[in-house]
Amino acid sequence: AAVSRPPVSSQPTHATAALEPPRHLNRDDLRALGRARREAVPRGRLAEWSPDGRQDPVKTLKASNRSRLPGIVPIRIGRMSGDPFAFLRGSAGVMANDLARTPSTGIHVQACGDMHLVNLGLFATPERNLVFDVNDFDETLPGPWEWDLKRLVASFVVSARTVGLGDDVGREAAHTAAEAYRLRMRELADLTSLERRYLRVDVDVALGDALRTTHLDAKEAKQVAKRTSKVIAKARSKTRFQALDRYTALEDGRRVIVPDPPLVQRLEDEKQRKTVRKFFDHYKTTVPDHVHRLLDDYRFVDVALKVVGVGSVGTRAFMVLLANEAGEDPLFLQIKEAQPSVLSPHVGASRYDNDGRRVVEGQRLLQAASDLFLGWGSAGGRDYYVRQLRDMKGGADPSTMLRGGYIAYAALCGTTVAHAHARSIEPDILVGYLGTGANADDALTTFAAAYADQTERDHEALVAAVRAGRIDAIEGV
Repeated sequence: AAVSRPPVSSQPTHATAALEPPRHLNRDDLRALGRARREAVPRGRLAEWSPDGRQDPVKTLKASNRSRLPGIVPIRIGRMSGDPFAFLRGSAGVMANDLARTPSTGIHVQACGDMHLVNLGLFATPERNLVFDVNDFDETLPGPWEWDLKRLVASFVVSARTVGLGDDVGREAAHTAAEAYRLRMRELADLTSLERRYLRVDVDVALGDALRTTHLDAKEAKQVAKRTSKVIAKARSKTRFQALDRYTALEDGRRVIVPDPPLVQRLEDEKQRKTVRKFFDHYKTTVPDHVHRLLDDYRFVDVALKVVGVGSVGTRAFMVLLANEAGEDPLFLQIKEAQPSVLSPHVGASRYDNDGRRVVEGQRLLQAASDLFLGWGSAGGRDYYVRQLRDMKGGADPSTMLRGGYIAYAALCGTTVAHAHARSIEPDILVGYLGTGANADDALTTFAAAYADQTERDHEALVAAVRAGRIDAIEGV
């Protein structure tokens, strides 16, 4: 049920008022500033949610589809109509509109903008270490810290209900994630800015920490460790050579990307291929010189349109195959369209003219170690960013998790989000606001359950709209 509160205006103007602390405050003053924010927005108000006056979620989705590829958009709707968690994953814009109507602390960080439990995962650093971190930045912008936390904790409740773990486990996971965020932020306040920048979540260390902090018994811990080891091994196997076997074949002695419509479609039009090549030349000017020189060792081989994710389906995303002159050293890059962030109507436009750059700069700020090949550019009046495709990447599958693993994963996510946020703000401000008790944890958990109910209603509305023919969907793809 929704939490009872006075009506809130549908106009999100209050969400744009960011706290601007004076420069060079000491720790005590920063914490006092954070505590003072409790007067404007008591921690208990983080629980508030009401659907009164909100926008029709189906209309919001239809509006967001207008700039997407019309032939692929029905796949997005089909995926979102599968279950409530799939709906949540694809509806960052819907939730951004909703969050902008809730009380805002005014404490802004570099926000992910689409922080749910599947948008954190494993990937390889340039040094080839496997780390766990936030891994989706399409919506990143400076914004209220609690918007990321609210979306994260809500995702745990929605996902637990969807995969059959149940509401109690979902609420426990939500509370665990919120608590881990608060406790880790207090620890981060004792580190220097440089130490926070260097801090990485090594997968093996992170697993041990998560198992200890969630107090699993020996049997549960062993089961979680075994399943997690399989996820890590699978991520390590996702190399460029594995991608070469999966996505390509030799045709008349030439390496090509194998079409798998509608998910993988080769660009047969030579004009489109030339446009991609021209974009690629511009992209190389946005990477560091040493990366530019590395890319000069590779030649363009093939390109295809590739459907990715849930919320991104319908935006233009290309898979590019490069290789050295001998053709024995493949490199897969993804060129992905970057549209304005779903947060921008509520917190203001990006400082960057190119949304691809907005994504890249946000990723570099939030992550401890970012993709070597990150860059951006424009083509055909659209902005894009570039990253390496399928480089030891892996993520959680809630449907395979046991209760203990789910709770441990929630702790890991809360800790990791704290790391990301602490790279763009002095942690002491948040330490002052959050305090030492569970007030914020409890409130965020209450919000998570209420918004999970809302997500289930929105999912039902989407399914009904599909059945009524109000919106087209292609299911099972």
